[in-house]
Amino acid sequence: MVLDINQSQKQVKNRTPIVASPVMKNHSLLMFCMLLLALLTASCGSLPKESAEAQSRRTRGGERGSKETSVDVAIARTNLLRPPADYIGNTTPFRTVSVRSQVEGRLIALNLDVGDTVKRGQIISQLDDVLLMTTAQQTEAELATSQSEVARAMTQVSNAQAEVEKAKLEVIQAKADSQRQQQLFKEGAISAQTAQQARTKAQTAQQSLKATIERVRTEKQAVAAAQGRVFAQQAIVKAAKERRSYSRLISPITGVVTEKVTEPGNLLQPGSEVLKIADLSRIKVVVQVSELELGKIQVGQSVQVRLDAFPDQTIIGRVARISPTADPTARLVPIEVVIPNSGGKIGSGLLARVNFTTQTPQRVVVSETAINKNDQQTQSENSIGTLFIVQETDGKAKVKAQSVTLGKKADSKVEILSGLQPGERYVVRSSKPLKDGVVVKLSILSEKDLNQPQRKQNKNL
Repeated sequence: MVLDINQSQKQVKNRTPIVASPVMKNHSLLMFCMLLLALLTASCGSLPKESAEAQSRRTRGGERGSKETSVDVAIARTNLLRPPADYIGNTTPFRTVSVRSQVEGRLIALNLDVGDTVKRGQIISQLDDVLLMTTAQQTEAELATSQSEVARAMTQVSNAQAEVEKAKLEVIQAKADSQRQQQLFKEGAISAQTAQQARTKAQTAQQSLKATIERVRTEKQAVAAAQGRVFAQQAIVKAAKERRSYSRLISPITGVVTEKVTEPGNLLQPGSEVLKIADLSRIKVVVQVSELELGKIQVGQSVQVRLDAFPDQTIIGRVARISPTADPTARLVPIEVVIPNSGGKIGSGLLARVNFTTQTPQRVVVSETAINKNDQQTQSENSIGTLFIVQETDGKAKVKAQSVTLGKKADSKVEILSGLQPGERYVVRSSKPLKDGVVVKLSILSEKDLNQPQRKQNKNL
């Protein structure tokens, strides 16, 4: 064997090298192209298969997703169909008094300032009263003079009355003498002349009595006139004393100083304003109400008032006055509401919101889109409608058709009189028409019930 191998090696070495022909070269190139084409064909045949499988998976996934309808879910709650309308007004004191000077004088003292509390009858300022005191003293002196005139006139009346009594006695004596003389004349004891003189004397005494009586009447009239002057002077004295009392400015009400107009040292004229005092024991709020709402408001009616300064408090007031005249342009009627202010916290000029709505029972209110569209055409008060309630069954959300009694409608909302309880979940809107028992998928806009544990999110979300 060793020899054969060596011989064969020698034969190979001794062979002549073979040169490849052009035909052999073309054959090798053809074989290489065929091999490359086979590889490409195999790879291309596998791509459609993989693409079909992926498309099939997506289709199956889409079919599973299409079985669950996406819905917006809300929780039923009681509420008012229409929020109560608030009327805006400003708080004002129940009454405000402007304290003014009634006489001329220089302001000596004014110890109050804005915010100070005053009581009724309290002296709040003092004016210089020297001139007023002098005037009062002068009127008192004139009163004394008038009273002396009355005393003098009464003395004259007394004297005249005494003369009347004297004249009466003289008349009586003269008449008696005249009668005796007439008797003697008849008897012829005296002459006719003497008898006539006695008669004339009696007549003269009678005339003198009349004059004296007239004088008494005149003196009495003088006394009455003097007394009238006394009465007039007494009134002047009283007025002077009253004017002097005006030098002390007194608070007419119990309240709070809201404005200080002048300062001590200023000369005040009659009518000059000194202070403004407001009675804040009660507060007034005047609001403008439409004439269409006027029939629902009555004097004495209770109302709710909220102040922006105290947002957590609701104050119960009452309608104190309804204006008899409305604004001719806006057709608004001023309504005056009074609220208590026992604590004195409420001031003037605060924004107030007045609600005249009486207490009405709240009902379950839902959006009109929740009602089945087939019932939309016949929706009216006390009609029957259908909505879908969402229930949990075996971990899945399903809808149940529920008949409800519809109430009033307003602002795309409707009252539910019966058929839906507060706290139940219902469908507001859905992507597809719903049927009883259909499995649904809650959208991200759905309300979550905080009283129930949160469900796991759907994998398809």
